[in-house]
Amino acid sequence: MQKPKTCRIMGVQIAVTDMEQTLALIAENLQTWKGEYICVSNVHTTVTAYEDPDYRQVQNGAVMALPDGGPLSAYSRRCGFPQAQRVTGPDLMKRILEESAEHGWRHYFYGSTEQTLDALRGWIARRYPGAVIAGMYSPPFRPMTPEEDEEIVRKINETSPDFVWVGLGAPKQERWMAAHRGRVHALMLGVGAAFDYEAGNIRRAPEWMQKHSLEWLYRMMQDPRRLIGRYLNTNLKFLWWAMRNHRPQQ
Repeated sequence: MQKPKTCRIMGVQIAVTDMEQTLALIAENLQTWKGEYICVSNVHTTVTAYEDPDYRQVQNGAVMALPDGGPLSAYSRRCGFPQAQRVTGPDLMKRILEESAEHGWRHYFYGSTEQTLDALRGWIARRYPGAVIAGMYSPPFRPMTPEEDEEIVRKINETSPDFVWVGLGAPKQERWMAAHRGRVHALMLGVGAAFDYEAGNIRRAPEWMQKHSLEWLYRMMQDPRRLIGRYLNTNLKFLWWAMRNHRPQQ
């Protein structure tokens, strides 16, 4: 199976895909993609990449940049890719965990807090029987020394995971994955708030808001002091850019 087509949005090659195609691609290419990474992209990360060439290179260095944000898949459809659908980080993690027992897949979780990881461990054990947790690690809230980083990479690889789920938030998680490309011997996926969703720390938007590309609004309502400036800034920039650009540069 070939990698999916892409639609160039603000300089980022966003995958033209849907959930089923994404799952099939991952299952088929898992062994060859070990050491690589997948970005789960939204309006915020795409605008950030548009304004930051280094981060744009990180996004485009992934084996896939998935359209987590509804506006990204909607723009792809406008540009002649009717098959483009949203593939969110939390939903992708759920689906892969659901299929893990069948394939014998092993998972490592990197990011968030010890409390969140403990809650996540219990939830996975109850919800996804047979999904093997190879390990979990909550990194310190400070830059790690090269020695510390080398040690955690060694510990991750010793557990022989198939997937390393990275929950550091954007753009930190994407930069971490790019810096560890080829060093971590697993497929890395940056899934943002998925740890918090599964652990029950924050609630997911209702289905109708997800379908109408309003999940960002629900998130903002839950944490307005932290998110209102970020979302309004990047969403307005994306809307202005999208109105001026009607076709992708493939």
